[in-house]
Amino acid sequence: MENNQAPATISFEDFLRIEMRVGTIIKAEMFKEAIKPAYKLWVDFDEIGIKKTSAQITQLYKPKDLIGKQVIAVVNFPPKQIANFISECLVLGSIGEQNCITLLSTDKPVKNGLKIG
Repeated sequence: MENNQAPATISFEDFLRIEMRVGTIIKAEMFKEAIKPAYKLWVDFDEIGIKKTSAQITQLYKPKDLIGKQVIAVVNFPPKQIANFISECLVLGSIGEQNCITLLSTDKPVKNGLKIG
């Protein structure tokens, strides 16, 4: 997915309003009701709890391989209903060729719930 347009600029204050944290995937399963292939994920962020999300990451990952993986997610979006599932955070990833998503994670294991900044 190539986009030659310059991204819209935001203020530093806008950036600070985005709360990104490290969490560990503790449960992953197929999201059979989703229109596009996706998984349901449960991510443990320690002090802010476990949040659910759906992710279209089926091209590169299997549910069993996701358990225990630390990821980066935006945790302050409002809940969003996707089919019969409520998504409470947005797991971040890079979008490669054929819209293949590679999850963003930490270089080394860190405490769940740490803020990204």
